Amino acid sequence: MIVKQLSQREEQILLLLKKFDFMTRDQLNQYFKLGTVRNVNYVLQNLSEHLMNIRDGYQTIYYLSKVGRDYVDCDKVRKKGNHVQHTVMRNQFWLFYKCPKDWKNEIKMSDGKATIIVDAMFTRNGFQHFLEVDNLQTMKENRAKIIRYKNLLESLVKQYGYYPTLVWVTKTEHRRKQLEKACEGLKTKIYTIDDIK
Repeated sequence: MIVKQLSQREEQILLLLKKFDFMTRDQLNQYFKLGTVRNVNYVLQNLSEHLMNIRDGYQTIYYLSKVGRDYVDCDKVRKKGNHVQHTVMRNQFWLFYKCPKDWKNEIKMSDGKATIIVDAMFTRNGFQHFLEVDNLQTMKENRAKIIRYKNLLESLVKQYGYYPTLVWVTKTEHRRKQLEKACEGLKTKIYTIDDIK
């Protein structure tokens, strides 16, 4: 099979999708500054054998195909499912916070008693932040996770010398208010998806 040689920008698009799993056309345009919708579509169409896509309302979400995964040496196979919108919301926050260089997705934290899988971790102004995306989970699940954060408080303060900021992205103002109440006593910032678009 003949492998098509890609441009540096095309390779960068594939590498970004390797790291962030699913991104919308608008997110790719925001990061790579590709210009008009017509130009973005042209660039992505040239990568059609390397990419798969999902339609979500007016938005197209892209991820790596087998050819794309092989090109950038990616073992992780992405599949359509309920997690896609969660991932897109997380990636929107990454763009909103000016693409932190030390961003890490899905990090397990434990002190031996409490364990949490953090949606993303990053530093901002020299301070550690934890991101949680509230997309499809119930408030009961969110409250349980917040309790685990509170249980980790002592070990996190020992580890960092301060309590890291817990950042939430949620879909509605009502959910924001519920999260604010549940997070009392923690250092938090809570955004709705509209705040970060």
